[in-house]
Amino acid sequence: MAMQLAGFDIGRFLAEHWQKRPVLIRNPWENWHNPLDPDDLAGLACEEGVEARLIVRDGAGLSVEQGPLPEARFGKLTDDPWTLLVQAVDHYVDEVAALVEPFRFVPNWRIDDVMVSYATDGGGVGPHFDQYDVFLIQGLGRRRWRVGPRCTSATPLLPHEDLRLLADFDATEEWILEPGDILYVPPLFAHDGVALGKDCMTYSIGFRAPSRAELIDGWSGHQADLLPEEDRYADPDLDLQANPGEITASALDRLHAMTIEALSDRDAFVRWFGQYNSLPKYAEADWRPEQPIEPAELRGLLAEAAPLYRNPASRFSFIRRTGDILLFVDGQCFECAGEVATLAEHMCEAPVVAVDPALAASQPVLTLVAALIDQGSLTFDGEA
Repeated sequence: MAMQLAGFDIGRFLAEHWQKRPVLIRNPWENWHNPLDPDDLAGLACEEGVEARLIVRDGAGLSVEQGPLPEARFGKLTDDPWTLLVQAVDHYVDEVAALVEPFRFVPNWRIDDVMVSYATDGGGVGPHFDQYDVFLIQGLGRRRWRVGPRCTSATPLLPHEDLRLLADFDATEEWILEPGDILYVPPLFAHDGVALGKDCMTYSIGFRAPSRAELIDGWSGHQADLLPEEDRYADPDLDLQANPGEITASALDRLHAMTIEALSDRDAFVRWFGQYNSLPKYAEADWRPEQPIEPAELRGLLAEAAPLYRNPASRFSFIRRTGDILLFVDGQCFECAGEVATLAEHMCEAPVVAVDPALAASQPVLTLVAALIDQGSLTFDGEA
């Protein structure tokens, strides 16, 4: 069961703070409780395929160790402040995944994952800035957060192989967060969090925002892969030039038009972006069954109203078109119409999907659900 926010004005937040300025939200939860034990977080950091980092303060510097970490490492830590960071914990722990639900006033396609940090007294990752929006939820203990001005790619950084730390940090605001408090930080704002006392846990819900460079690189590369070799510059109306060294305006116009025309197909861009954006960040969370689901078994489970569970590492989204929708799941595109489109929209709404038992008689529904189960995006087993 997802914890709910009480007394949080979403409309006001979006109008006054979203991508504009930081804001502290004092414990807005109806009944806050820390959803993950520190020992369980340490256990995750020791597992293969889980992205984790251990950051230890040694004098004035910070050292970084990449996971997976050996279990014995935690017993060898000294009194020096340290921080453990584990990415995508929502992919492994249902209670952490539930933290995302109250923030779905931001479209699903923008949600990245939940990073969880544990820090001892004085632990932190140093002053830095991120390229994405983040809600920093204090889960356990206390942390002092300082926030500074907006940064840019030209903002000076300290030399460090693993961390992008600010060379100069002048805080403009400062807060101490207690369990349940939330600090929202928009992209590019400098910030620095330091644990106050032992057992400090913070849950960072991050949101994706593709850069213009990423979009251009991905979209142009996709289109280039589809073009035939014979699609080349042509000039059958070539005239004699006064100087053969000149690249004429007419040639440049034709070259530019070739490029723009290849990238201006909006329908093709729509399909490409849906697939690109739905690619899983961590493909290691593999729910593919050993054998494809049998049609009779699938019909029986749907007829019994068995709920379907989304793989927490999977990304579901859809784009509405006239008469149908395009469903995108883990880089795959499914064209859906009628009752299948309605079901596809429900799949994108919540992590657990209740299917009308009457749909067990629909072959298009069976085809879609079977494809999503076989590719590891859905399962009837909530413990998968």
